[in-house]
Amino acid sequence: MSATRMQLLSPRNVRLLSRGRSELFAGGSGGGPRVRSLISPPLSSSSPGRALSSVSATRRGLPKEKMTENGVSSRAKVLTIDTMNPTVKKVEYAVRGPIVQRAMELEKELSEGMKKPFAEVIKANIGDAHAMGQQPITFFRQVLALCSYPELLNDSTFPEDAKSRARRILQSCGGNSMGSYSASQGIDSVRHDVARYIKRRDDGVPCDPDNIYLTTGASDGIVTMLKLLVCGEGATRTGIMISIPQYPLYSAALAELGAVQINYYLNEQKCWSLDISELQRSLDEARQHCNPRALCIINPGNPTGQVQSRQCIEDVIRFAAKERLFLMADEVYQDNVYAEGCQFHSFKKVLFEMGPEYSNTVELVSFHSTSKCYMGECGFRGGYMEIINLDSEVKAQLTKLVSVRLCPPVPGQALMDLVVNPPQPGEPSHEKFIKERTTTLCALAEKAKLTEQVLNTVQGISCNPVQGAMYSFPCITIPEKAIKEATDNGQKPDMFYCMKLLEETGICLVPGSGFGQRDGTYHFRMTILPPKDKLKILLTKVKEFHQKFTQQYS
Repeated sequence: MSATRMQLLSPRNVRLLSRGRSELFAGGSGGGPRVRSLISPPLSSSSPGRALSSVSATRRGLPKEKMTENGVSSRAKVLTIDTMNPTVKKVEYAVRGPIVQRAMELEKELSEGMKKPFAEVIKANIGDAHAMGQQPITFFRQVLALCSYPELLNDSTFPEDAKSRARRILQSCGGNSMGSYSASQGIDSVRHDVARYIKRRDDGVPCDPDNIYLTTGASDGIVTMLKLLVCGEGATRTGIMISIPQYPLYSAALAELGAVQINYYLNEQKCWSLDISELQRSLDEARQHCNPRALCIINPGNPTGQVQSRQCIEDVIRFAAKERLFLMADEVYQDNVYAEGCQFHSFKKVLFEMGPEYSNTVELVSFHSTSKCYMGECGFRGGYMEIINLDSEVKAQLTKLVSVRLCPPVPGQALMDLVVNPPQPGEPSHEKFIKERTTTLCALAEKAKLTEQVLNTVQGISCNPVQGAMYSFPCITIPEKAIKEATDNGQKPDMFYCMKLLEETGICLVPGSGFGQRDGTYHFRMTILPPKDKLKILLTKVKEFHQKFTQQYS
């Protein structure tokens, strides 16, 4: 074989040939004669191939090649932080943010024997009831066990009403198995049970099962509806009104969808109440730069724990009707009402009691979930949404959109069916169900009161009554010296505060900046879910830390 041919078949040139390069340089770095490709004929100057080869890989959207230390080229990643979807980078979710990540690291360090000024990490950052020690409802778990393993239907230890309910659910599943797909809108019999539940809850206001969509928790339904609402560009881009403080799902979803977040502020001085004048201010300002289309309400409130009065709900509905806004009512805490004089009123019920002028025109979607209330079954991801006055063509698009994800988790659908259709009077499981439900809700009410009382004994902490839901959102005073140190470290002051609290006490709370707050104010959100004895420890540690922190930075 000639020397020239040996040069042509060198390892470097073979690699270049395998990549389909149009030109090779014989002899590698020796500067030998230019040789045309052995696998394709020469291209004319007018050839598209030559034009393409003259365009850089970067301009053609291809990843650059990098040279390693040994001179071998390595292909760069196709997906990098610079080439990924930019809207995803704008998403933030404080409830599982840096504080929680550090809390998990501390737990691991403790388990490895590292010494800390605390014996355990107490997480009060998220409304995960069972993780905090709340016990599941026996009947719910019995039925789900029977549905998951039907052989247990022959076991005499299970009550007959649980077996009957399990058989009914299984008969509604393909192949009598919870492992099969369901209809995309949800199991038909479950949607009918949800409709009957809503009618009972709302004192006879009709509910059409065809307007019920079962969802993967309430979050799935909320994001789905936001997808339908968001459109336009520039000044016509959809704006969505959300309360501040808010649940970070909303801001995260709006960021991902590229929608405009329109903030309206709850009135902290009036127990986090909603003022129509504030809604009007927010809306008028937003219309200067976007197209506001929807108003989101969380009732009872998260993270603020307020329960809206019926009059407030009527005012909101009138406002939405006047301003032609789509209403989204997040009602996942509807059983979590503790304060005297407070009562849950569903937006759907109030809407229909206001008469046809509103009930026939205002577009409303309301959400519920198995994750909160007395159930606390977060992991099963069960939920539903009910749509009212939705355009028929849009409804068809909604059904198409949910079908892309096939169906919500069937065990979650089964659990939702049990929530809306629990044991009835006279059935074997009724008495135990009522006892467990009452015990859970009474314990939450007691802990809500305890949290408010203890926090309000601390100078520099002010806590509104926890009327409902599962959280308190107290206002904290942070000394100027601490604010400066936080700013110098590139941290928000309440993040600085909560991180120090975690490192010194093992208490994991979420800074108020993750939920939104008025400029110049600072808060944290904590759940009331830990067992009472552990909650007392938590509150005592927060009290002692705040006093020490204030003294240190004063």
